[in-house]
Amino acid sequence: MPKDTTVVASPLHRRVRHGMRHPRNWFQLVRFGLVGASGYVVNLAVFTLAVHSFEIGYRIASVLAFLVSVLNNFWWNRHWTFDGRGGHAGFQAARFLLVSVIAFGFNYAVLVTLVEVGGLPEVPAQAIAIVAATPLNFLGQKLWSFRR
Repeated sequence: MPKDTTVVASPLHRRVRHGMRHPRNWFQLVRFGLVGASGYVVNLAVFTLAVHSFEIGYRIASVLAFLVSVLNNFWWNRHWTFDGRGGHAGFQAARFLLVSVIAFGFNYAVLVTLVEVGGLPEVPAQAIAIVAATPLNFLGQKLWSFRR
C-alpha cells in the first residue's frame, strides 16, 4: 500500500517562531531595514519635494513618493536582502508590488489619520506612517514575495 505523502503547512505563528531561531533570518531583517532606510529617505525626499517645492497636495505626494521608493526597494531587496535573482523577476515584482500596495494602504490610513485627526504636519506624519507600516511590509515580502 502506498504511503500518504500529503504535506501539511505549519500555522503562520509556528513558521515565524521557527524562523526567529535562524541567524540568517535576522541578517535578512537587518538588510531589509537598511534597504527600508534608503526607501524611507527616498520616500521622504520625494514627498517633501512634492509638497513644499511643487505644492502638490500631501495625499497625491504620498502616492508619488510611494511609487519612487517602491522601485528603489524592489531592486535592492531582490538583489541584496532576499537574493531573489534565482526567481522570475516578473512574478517577484508583481508580488512585491501587491504587498507594497497593501502596506501603503495601511501607511496612507495612518498618514491621513495623523494629519486630519491628530493635526500633525504632513512630513512628520509621513515619517511616522512609514515606520508603522514597515513590519507588515517585511513579513509580506519575506513570506510571500521572495519565498524560496
